[in-house]
Amino acid sequence: MTNKLVLIDGNSIIYRAFFALPLLNNDKGIYTNAVYGFTTMLMRILEEEKPTHMLVAFDAGKTTFRHEQYKEYKGGRQKTPPELSEQFPVLKELLNAFSIPHYQIENYEADDIIGTLATQGQERNWDVTIISGDKDLLQLVSDSVTVNLTKKGISEVEQFTPTHMEETMNISPHQIIDMKALMGDNSDNIPGVPGIGQKTAIKLLKQYKTLEEIYVNVNNISGKKLKENLITYKDNAKMSKELVTIKCDSPVEVTLEDLPYKGFAKNKVTSIFKDLGFQSLLSRLDHQQSDNEEDHHEFKTIDFTIVDHITKDLFSGEEALYVEMLTDNYHHAPIEGIGIVNEKISIFIPTDVALKSNIFKQWAEDKSMTKYVFDAKKTVVALLNKDIHLRGISFDMLLASYLLNPSENHHDIPAVGQRYGKKEVLFDEEVYGKGAKMKVPEQSVLAEHIVRKTAILYSLIDEMNKQLKANKQYMLFKELEMPLALILGKMEHYGIKVDVARLQEMGSELSFRLEEIEKEVYELAGEVFNLNSPKQLGPILFEKLNLPVIKKTKTGYSTAADVLEKLENEHEIIPKILLYRQLGKLQSTYIEGLLKVVNKNTNKIHTRFNQALTQTGRLSSIEPNLQNIPIRLEEGRKIRQAFIPSKKGWIIFAADYSQIELRVLAHIAKDKKLIAAFKDNIDIHTQTAMDVFHVDKADVTSNMRRQAKAVNFGIVYGISDYGLSQNLGISRKEAKQFIDRYFDSYPGVKTYMEEIVQEAKHKGYVNTLMNRRRYLPDISSRNFNRRSFAERTAMNTPIQGSAADIIKKAMIDLHEKLIDEQLNARMLLQVHDELIIEAPKSELTQLKEIVPMVMENTVNLDVPLKADYEYGYSWFDAK
Repeated sequence: MTNKLVLIDGNSIIYRAFFALPLLNNDKGIYTNAVYGFTTMLMRILEEEKPTHMLVAFDAGKTTFRHEQYKEYKGGRQKTPPELSEQFPVLKELLNAFSIPHYQIENYEADDIIGTLATQGQERNWDVTIISGDKDLLQLVSDSVTVNLTKKGISEVEQFTPTHMEETMNISPHQIIDMKALMGDNSDNIPGVPGIGQKTAIKLLKQYKTLEEIYVNVNNISGKKLKENLITYKDNAKMSKELVTIKCDSPVEVTLEDLPYKGFAKNKVTSIFKDLGFQSLLSRLDHQQSDNEEDHHEFKTIDFTIVDHITKDLFSGEEALYVEMLTDNYHHAPIEGIGIVNEKISIFIPTDVALKSNIFKQWAEDKSMTKYVFDAKKTVVALLNKDIHLRGISFDMLLASYLLNPSENHHDIPAVGQRYGKKEVLFDEEVYGKGAKMKVPEQSVLAEHIVRKTAILYSLIDEMNKQLKANKQYMLFKELEMPLALILGKMEHYGIKVDVARLQEMGSELSFRLEEIEKEVYELAGEVFNLNSPKQLGPILFEKLNLPVIKKTKTGYSTAADVLEKLENEHEIIPKILLYRQLGKLQSTYIEGLLKVVNKNTNKIHTRFNQALTQTGRLSSIEPNLQNIPIRLEEGRKIRQAFIPSKKGWIIFAADYSQIELRVLAHIAKDKKLIAAFKDNIDIHTQTAMDVFHVDKADVTSNMRRQAKAVNFGIVYGISDYGLSQNLGISRKEAKQFIDRYFDSYPGVKTYMEEIVQEAKHKGYVNTLMNRRRYLPDISSRNFNRRSFAERTAMNTPIQGSAADIIKKAMIDLHEKLIDEQLNARMLLQVHDELIIEAPKSELTQLKEIVPMVMENTVNLDVPLKADYEYGYSWFDAK
């Protein structure tokens, strides 16, 4: 197996961790936030990357050989805060506990150490991964070297391969040096050439490839000022290139042989975690490999057979079935192979063997033959695409894992196995590679990997079912999530038809509209500029038009949406810029985005519903995301005109729950006044306005009702006085008065909010009405921000989650009702609280009766549920 070398830029990651997290300290007063953030990321790296060799590189000091070339190198950097400086020794002590080598060398930077070792690894054909927040390291990217750059603090990384760089940056790895030489780098005080930003640098490099070639052709470059600057600052550019070039032959004394990573001694890490107060990380140690545990690369042998002919005696009637696909979009991905495991056999069936076999098809479609699967929806769709209608599914490991561990990000079979102490299967990336390097191995390797996954699936059924029953979640699993998965699979496979010509027409209309707005903006600005460039827009707004400066960034004036919204009444140019951006997003994300994913043969879109993602239980959708089509703008609403019935003479029927979360709140909180309002069919926002503003119904203005509505829904989401003040544009004092009056009017809600937080502190989790759990590890945190967020989550999860469960149950009930009534109508989409159905127009009378009846009676609450509906010849008409 290929060696895996992981190199971590220690200074970069600890700096990012320090500024990403609030200051924390342990009971001895030692600051720990940077070490905590670093450790969280480190544990994720160990889990996901599975390194065989590893090193954390640090800068040795402030002065390096680069200062000999340019004394001002990194001259603008602020002094390291003492609260961070004191955490470096703590981090190195922690790395020692993890048995991870760390290294620094006088006169050189961490980048040079990483570059030297990455080059050595590349020469040996090792798989090298670099973790950093520094884009300079992208120059090291190659077919065997991947750079993972942190973004959003340290919680997310973006993986850079040569292909990804070309796609996202329009540049190759070796051109990073030339790009930085041209544009400079303020953070490192590298001068570059004035007036050249990333866009111009990339444009020059696309044409001339290197800095040297740019200067060979400098007289041919258009743009008088650009050419002038290039010539004037030639020496700066060349020096800048030398400064940003990582020295890949630095005198590093450690060798790759000095860097093996064999795991850590759990007792050492446990001791330092306790000393630092990292209680929340202690439980994660159980999922990490340690020195005295079996190495995850050493496996017990597994007996399995690769079958080239399927016979009936292979099946016992109680099988684990696993269908392997290497990419996420199972609507298009090929099936790489199939695993079957029961008490007697463990077999791998090549895809072509399975699909050509009538016996396999009969077994798959026989509902009396019990199947245990991983991701029922994916499995159903994959086989439906091959004209096999899978029946008899009684267990879905993905959904079981999701319900038991809703806060986990990884629910694939190896990750689930690890959580249950089963380490006899590799992670997919270890077998297939990842990104551009992903490939299917030879059949024997593929077969063993698939059978091992199927065997883990088979071995954990009883244990996971037992845990679901202990949590009182078995009914939620068996009667809600499992049936829904099969319905969603059919909905996805069927798809929703799109009027491509109408979409294209809307695209043309939007392009024309964008051009008009652009001209209006230029007229108001008195000049033409790049409206999409914040660097050009900023001076126009804040220097030429003298608008008040709200916020500045390192690169100049901020022109972010929140800044422009505060300036909306300052100048008529601002609303036009905001509209331009909104319409531009509609054009690129929705018009162009939808056209890219339309099936050319059927003119249908096949979205994928995420059933095992959100902690509240809500469904989301991807590729494309049909739940986020904007409806505030008229142009956004019009996009729904393109979604049409799949047959002539059919209609789109849309039904949605009215104020379902507020109705759930009334039921859960048992607030008498809130319950009475819904039972008496009183407009709840008007009622709240009367209570909050102390006025009669006749005196409630539209603005009062709007503010009351914000309070109502704000309460559901656990909003603070600050959040409400931002939403309504009022002072925090006024917002607090609104909230206080609300709680005075609905005391049952206030009692519920207080009691649910105490319950969460006692249990560590909250439940929905159908026993969906959400764990809240920060509910008793000493950190105010974390604790406050956990408290708000405790308040709103039972409401949001119960509403999500109700609409899921309504989908199941409605699906069954449509079958019972022998109607042709079928569900196409679920969008938040709305169900989209298509049907022959002749069935409209029945739908008007059946759909609201089913939705309103799917559960019994203390208040009535209410479902409204509309219909027409497109989704737009049904709104």
